[in-house]
Amino acid sequence: MSSILIKSAQLVNEGKVETADIYISNGRIEMIAQEINHPADQEINAEGLHLFPGLIDDQVHFREPGLTYKADIWHESRAAVAGGTTSFMEMPNTVPNTLTQELLQDKYDIAGKNALANYSFFMGAANDNLEEVLKTNPRDVCGIKVFMGSSTGNMLVDNEKALEGIFANSPTLIATHCEDEATIKANLAIFKEQYGEDGLKIEMHPLIRSAEACYLSSSKAVELAKKHDTRLHILHISTAREIELFRNDIPLKDKKITAEACIHHLWFSDQDYVTKGNFIKWNPAVKTVNDRDHILKAVLDGHIDVIATDHAPHTIEEKTQPYASAPSGGPLVQHALQALLDMVKAGKMTLEQLVQKSAHNTATLFQVEDRGYIREGYWADLVLVDLNKPYTVSKENILSKCGWSPFEGHTFSSTIEHTIVSGKVAFSKGQIIEKGAGERLLFNR
Repeated sequence: MSSILIKSAQLVNEGKVETADIYISNGRIEMIAQEINHPADQEINAEGLHLFPGLIDDQVHFREPGLTYKADIWHESRAAVAGGTTSFMEMPNTVPNTLTQELLQDKYDIAGKNALANYSFFMGAANDNLEEVLKTNPRDVCGIKVFMGSSTGNMLVDNEKALEGIFANSPTLIATHCEDEATIKANLAIFKEQYGEDGLKIEMHPLIRSAEACYLSSSKAVELAKKHDTRLHILHISTAREIELFRNDIPLKDKKITAEACIHHLWFSDQDYVTKGNFIKWNPAVKTVNDRDHILKAVLDGHIDVIATDHAPHTIEEKTQPYASAPSGGPLVQHALQALLDMVKAGKMTLEQLVQKSAHNTATLFQVEDRGYIREGYWADLVLVDLNKPYTVSKENILSKCGWSPFEGHTFSSTIEHTIVSGKVAFSKGQIIEKGAGERLLFNR
């Protein structure tokens, strides 16, 4: 393993911004000091740059195996590191669905060869695989994923007995997608009757997959978790009302029920459907400005604990179908940090809050071992950013396999200069560095 010396960086870490040098050896941060003059194999002059812990994204869909025509671990992990995300946790609605330990291991084997970022994979829950779920090792698997609402690759768990069994017996954290299926079906029937299948429009999406559908399902998940004392993490909160389900009066490490917000629910609103159309079609839906504003407030006041992407690519051909046929989801992992930095520039959050919610808290919430903070002895997962160098998203610089982004044409205020993954430079000045690979994440459980 080579050594790296980073000189004169503005460290954003654990609530402070301060100038320091960092010495990296054997993949880990060996020393942090005002000045280090230790010989190194590589020296990076970070004067004028800000150094962040690499983002940890707790919700991505990299589509491998089975859906690799639209995304795969090789492409999407490169998009991740180009955007400053050094670790990802990937979802089980691949093909076949990740419902056995053998299929779960298959994904780890692929990532061991092809992932440029550090990786973990959720074990999938179904109506009939509790025995397999119970075999999950909390030490080296990020969690169990339960779809309490159908989405891409329908893995809906709607059997009450199965849900009780999963919540009562899960060996580790349960992460849920919460939308009430009956409510969505009833809403869809009403809109179809009124407008016909061909008359359905993207603007109807947040009314069909409504705020009520989200709240009904999220509140049910919280009720089950409280009943069984389950470690529950609810993904992609999209409504103002759901926020009341979560606490902010105890430290994160003591919470049994936590929540995530995603970039698209913090950035877009239903007003953007006019210009973005299906390219911002997600489940749960992007909703009102009021919902967006309340989600941001909840992120900052501690009701919502982490920020992630729900990166979920589909092809342009799929997304340009009529609303009813177009799948939900889109690529976000390459531009998450830049989007958050634009929010900092707009005065919506601070650099310290950004790091807290996208790196520190994710590491704490999942009990990730030796990552998520810039600390001596920790793995060197780092990103250097020029906050004053504009960057315009174009087809030419999009690295996701699908080749598009909802941010296409947008000029961000910052540019990712270098990304270091487990002590190796993985991205530098616009170029992917093909050496080494990401490491499997481990958890202190």
